[in-house]
Amino acid sequence: MIVETGHYALVLALALALAQFAIPFVGARINDVALMRVARPTAIAQFLFVAAAYGALTYAHVVSDFSLVNVIENSHSLKPFVYKISGVWGNHEGSMLLWVLVLSLCGALIAIFSATMPDKLRADALSVQGLLGAAFLLFILLTSNPFARVDQPPWEGRDLNPILQDPGLAIHPPMLYLGYVGFSIVFSFAAAALIGGRIDAAWARYARPWTLFAWTALTLGIAMGSYWAYYTLGWGGFWFWDPVENASLMPWIAGTALLHSAAVMEKREALKVWTIFLSILAFSLSLLGTFLVRSGVLTSVHAFASDPDRGVFILGILVFFIGGALALFAIRAGSLPVGGLFSPISREGALVVNNLLLSATCATVVIGTLYPLALEALTGEKISVGPPFFNTVLIPIALPLALLMPIGQMLAWKRGDLGAALQRLRAAFAVGVLAAAVLGAWQGTPFLSIVTAGIAVYLVVGALSDLALRAKGAAGFSFRRLLGLPLSAWGTSIAHAGMGLTLLGLAATGWGVESILSMKPGEYYDVGPYKLAIEEISPRNGPNYSEVYASMAVRSGGETVARIEPAKRFYQARKMQRSEAGIVTLGLGQVYAAIGESHADGSIDARLYWKPLVTLIWIGALFMAFGGGLSLADRRLRIGVARRAPAALPEAAE
Repeated sequence: MIVETGHYALVLALALALAQFAIPFVGARINDVALMRVARPTAIAQFLFVAAAYGALTYAHVVSDFSLVNVIENSHSLKPFVYKISGVWGNHEGSMLLWVLVLSLCGALIAIFSATMPDKLRADALSVQGLLGAAFLLFILLTSNPFARVDQPPWEGRDLNPILQDPGLAIHPPMLYLGYVGFSIVFSFAAAALIGGRIDAAWARYARPWTLFAWTALTLGIAMGSYWAYYTLGWGGFWFWDPVENASLMPWIAGTALLHSAAVMEKREALKVWTIFLSILAFSLSLLGTFLVRSGVLTSVHAFASDPDRGVFILGILVFFIGGALALFAIRAGSLPVGGLFSPISREGALVVNNLLLSATCATVVIGTLYPLALEALTGEKISVGPPFFNTVLIPIALPLALLMPIGQMLAWKRGDLGAALQRLRAAFAVGVLAAAVLGAWQGTPFLSIVTAGIAVYLVVGALSDLALRAKGAAGFSFRRLLGLPLSAWGTSIAHAGMGLTLLGLAATGWGVESILSMKPGEYYDVGPYKLAIEEISPRNGPNYSEVYASMAVRSGGETVARIEPAKRFYQARKMQRSEAGIVTLGLGQVYAAIGESHADGSIDARLYWKPLVTLIWIGALFMAFGGGLSLADRRLRIGVARRAPAALPEAAE
């Protein structure tokens, strides 16, 4: 009965989504306030019905209801409880239901936090959001029904894909979807502004917090996915430039550009056309990622579906919304006013350069991702575009961008002094050069790692220098003044420092050590500054798997400093193996081990890695997300809070 209720709730949610689209849209055209205000309760009701459907599917997984095809294909009665919960979205149908749940949640959030928004803008935005919801609900009901039944339920299910039986699945997809789908809010605002023909600084104030919310969630989602791949797949890498990995990176880059562009639009009412375009682009790239994952056009560990019919349906959604938004943009863009003017040497000018470099980065990732697919579709030729291409093209863009970030922070709005900004960054330059020299003497080549590390340290110090200079008054540095700075100032500096930490972690990959060998128990093998030895190789059983693990000792200076247990797991229901890496963090680096096949002489194949400073990659991402959260908590950016007139301050201090 609960399952049927869930299916029925989806049908009712579709009806509500259509009502959310049609009624407020008509009301906005005829200026009927009563019809426009239908949008808010309808959006909330749609979310509640989708949540009820999602709850019903979760219940079916938890109780192992094998009358559902979705549960049969993706669950097992012995599967740990946490993976019964996360397994709901570990498949195509369940993940699409999660997508729609987040989409309806976004509509409900607009409805709840829109008290200060004009009725017409809110009605049009929720109308677009309702049309998006209707399209994806229709896709689920027609092609991806998670509540499909079987006449004769089996006694047991096929279990979840072993790679997905990991805590990372409980964090990565929900955070990724909050980012992906969160950009739908900004997309809806952009479409509403184009429909209504009014785009001004007030629009930027409404859209900017939602952009920050989506960007922060997507940052966490990408970081978690990267770490999940790093420790789960057993190959020691955190980014493979897989097309689906790129699909999450593309909207993140566009969203980063949008954050900075919206700041200029809010401050000077400039870059209006460009900001609206980025609002459309960020969500369009999210839709493109959905198409890549679910269309069957590529084979990837991330891909959920290979049904061409589903791919055609999603392609239709993609063409309709992206094509429609771009057509509306083309019609309206020419009539938009230019907005405020500013000097090329100013914070606005620096943000324009920032946007140009980010756009070049995004275009590179899009071309590198789609070109092989287009070439195969047109000629049948298969090529691979991987790290050599992306590293060669992106590094010359990324490093200048990192160099310019602290300089932009030091410039005043409207008209800045480049010489004064560089003067303020003397200490950051000096520390960066010193760090490069020290790291070069410690680790040696490659030269690119030394240069990148120096720029990374300069970026961290430069970001923090901005806070220190803001806290400096006539009487010198003041902790009270520092603590009294706006949260958005703290958020910007912390996020930029986080980017520097991630860049330092990436630079250190050039100093890593890898050994592929056959290890014999009791013998020590060098890996970087440490020695590893297998103490024991033993079998053991888990709840729904069996495994062979190797207990390894990690030694330094003749003493054991850690023990790790890499393992090879076998899942009986799926007849699949999975490597479980053994990892220990020592300082900011990690010793990483993965085992392979055993041999008759008692030895076992293994991959051993020493990865100095690798944890900074994800620590930096956490700092970026924390900075985004701090900025979002600033009252001046907080969602749904009316903007108060700021106290008079010198422009250079803002």
